[in-house]
Amino acid sequence: SIKGIDRGPRITRYEIVPARGVKVQSVTNLFNDIALNLGAEGIRMEAPIPGKAAIGIEIPNKKSSIVRLRNLLETEDFQSSKSKTVVCIGRDVAGQPVFGDISKMPHLLIAGATGTGKTVTLKVLAESFCDMGVPVFVADIKGDLSGMCKEGCENKHIRRSIDTMGIEGFEYKSYPVQFWDVYGKKGLPVRTTISEMGPELLARLLGLNDTQSGVLRIVFRVADDKQLLLIDLKDLRAMLQYVGENASEFKLAYGNISSQSVGAIQRALLALEDEGGELFFGEPSLDLSDWKKFSMEDGRGMMNILECSELFQHPLLYGTFLLWMLSEIYDMLPEAGDLVKPKFAFFFDEAHLLFDDAPKALVDKVEQVVRLIRSKGVSVWFITQTPTDIPDSVLGQIGNRIQHALRAYTPADQKALNAAAKSFRINPEFRTVDAIQELGIGEALISVLDESGVPSIVERANILPPRSSMSAVDDTTLQAVVNSSVYKDKYSAEQDNESAFEQLTKINEQEAEEKETETKEKKAKKQTKSKSSSKSSSGRKKQSVVEKAVNSTVNTIGREIGKKVVRGIFGSFLK
Repeated sequence: SIKGIDRGPRITRYEIVPARGVKVQSVTNLFNDIALNLGAEGIRMEAPIPGKAAIGIEIPNKKSSIVRLRNLLETEDFQSSKSKTVVCIGRDVAGQPVFGDISKMPHLLIAGATGTGKTVTLKVLAESFCDMGVPVFVADIKGDLSGMCKEGCENKHIRRSIDTMGIEGFEYKSYPVQFWDVYGKKGLPVRTTISEMGPELLARLLGLNDTQSGVLRIVFRVADDKQLLLIDLKDLRAMLQYVGENASEFKLAYGNISSQSVGAIQRALLALEDEGGELFFGEPSLDLSDWKKFSMEDGRGMMNILECSELFQHPLLYGTFLLWMLSEIYDMLPEAGDLVKPKFAFFFDEAHLLFDDAPKALVDKVEQVVRLIRSKGVSVWFITQTPTDIPDSVLGQIGNRIQHALRAYTPADQKALNAAAKSFRINPEFRTVDAIQELGIGEALISVLDESGVPSIVERANILPPRSSMSAVDDTTLQAVVNSSVYKDKYSAEQDNESAFEQLTKINEQEAEEKETETKEKKAKKQTKSKSSSKSSSGRKKQSVVEKAVNSTVNTIGREIGKKVVRGIFGSFLK
């Protein structure tokens, strides 16, 4: 007998209760006969339906019905929701509305091939966070996110999306934006100091091996112990030279320091400088608390856009910069527990660059940060082409996913496609692996965590159009936004404060003066000495030039201040 009929947007499911004594297998064996008699393709049986004493026979509808956004917004489930961060996903196989809650989405993955709509999805989500009063950071690689400071305008593609989803009263608007740029050309300069970045990330940036990384850690430890601040590349070069020249003095306390490793690090610094890396190190260093600001006019979150079109040409510098930001925000924020909405949202485009050629120790630390940063109220969104771009240990921390179309032209592509499909809970309305290949621009498969923390069944959905402009703004408009920033005076002018380079230069000058004085004294004594005076002074041991230099250094910068320099999870300097 037929116990129930559930009509969904794409399929209709019949709940069949077998007569007493009829085995389930005898019904499932009629699979082909049922399909033939109904003239249906791709029917599916679920025997039994989970939680029910019935068999489900799912038959595709001859015509799929459109799930309109307005209809979902008018449902009792949405209207009675206590959360202010509920988003509409679609309808399930039984036609019941499916919702997600952004407050339950600490981290999310957006994946898809080039040109399938990942950037549009990023913009829509960033706009939603901004409207909720959550400050946002996004990396703009292609330059088209700059249009978020302008109102959008209608075109045939946006109009079709609005009509298809049944959206009424769609309003275009601009968003409060601040532009940033490591090179200072299309935004406020972004700088940090060598000491703040720390040896772990800097070793990755310089491409050092384990031995060279160990020497770099010694250099940082000596600088920390001597209270020498490493601000820019010239400070690090001076510190490397100082440690290299006095390696024998530091060997017992810190370990072996080979001149070959010091030379390799110096050469790596030259290569980094050729890539423009010296612009990233300096003062004033970026205070990430300035990114956690709100619009003074309407309370919306500030949209912080990092212009990356030039930075992205140096993938290692780009990836290391993102890791530095993640570590800084992790070390800066206090524990917050479970919040109604995040304090901050990070969107990392081309996220695979965070992990390319990264040592396991660094990947383990990223996993730890991703796992723990949720309790500090930070939502991290990774954008990449395939889920396999993200290490499994990190991917396992991301329960919410938006999958755009993937192409499978090669065996490697097919393997990535199957892996992406298997990461979703099965939806009986379609084969996930086929749906991923059939998705059009503006369509995606979506799965989010429910209130119990369980991933929902994958749903096929349309992405809302963005409210801001889809095109990049011209340079005049961009510079006008930059010049109007409240932080222009704070970050525009570079400062060159006294640091390790200046302090070590003074020591070298003092050493040269002492050496010259010692030479003059020896010459004078040689002219006036007598045999008796020579015998009386022969028992005293004179300090060598190296000993004087080392003692001078210790007396000048080896001051005990009663506290230890503390570094964060990535080895970055805690302010």
